[in-house]
Amino acid sequence: MNKKTIIKIEDIKKDFGKGDNITKVLKGISFEIKEGEFVAIIGKSGSGKSTLMNILGALDTPTSGKYFLDGKDISKMKDKQLASIRQKRIGFVFQSFNLLNGVSVLKNVMMPLIYNSEIPTHQRKNIALAALEDVGFDMERINNKPNQISGGQMQRVAIARSLINNPSMILADEPTGNLDSKTEEIVLNTFDELNKKQGVTIIIITHDDSVAEHANRIIKIQDGEVIEDAPRGKSKIELRK
Repeated sequence: MNKKTIIKIEDIKKDFGKGDNITKVLKGISFEIKEGEFVAIIGKSGSGKSTLMNILGALDTPTSGKYFLDGKDISKMKDKQLASIRQKRIGFVFQSFNLLNGVSVLKNVMMPLIYNSEIPTHQRKNIALAALEDVGFDMERINNKPNQISGGQMQRVAIARSLINNPSMILADEPTGNLDSKTEEIVLNTFDELNKKQGVTIIIITHDDSVAEHANRIIKIQDGEVIEDAPRGKSKIELRK
């Protein structure tokens, strides 16, 4: 059975600046990601991976090239349209968690549903509880505020929140950057479980080889270009320091 293509980018370029001061950050990137893949996009600082992440996450648009998400070209969409795409089709997980300390864990996870008119109000709590269970959160702490739980638990809350609108993919930006090695492994195993057992499409942006090795496919970015796209364990190119 052929899996559908979630992401297709064609010759994506991104320039910053004007006139004689143009910096070419992305220099013609193309690849596809299919439903249920676990992909790591890895690159050193300045490689262009963060710019690429912003485009994949509909946070920015390319200077040229096309970006198809679920078969729809979003590369030239306006801000309001992109905001709708971010809300409904992309689940974000950030290094800094981006949780609201003034409300409970449960309410943090429910937050994206406030802007989803397709989900009735009376269903929101149960959907949030199910998402927290899916990521292995300690359910006795759902009424705690984020500053009352560990970093690993906070990241699980962030992952649960990213799942809440049943997105096409989870886009995780350096999701273990603020965690110790033991907690990092727990969080990465959570991604593994979501991918293997529930078929969630996951894209991790990282600079860390050990994080990338949790993915099934690794795309290496250097100087704004893809220098390698290979299954885990098949890499032949090392990133230049």
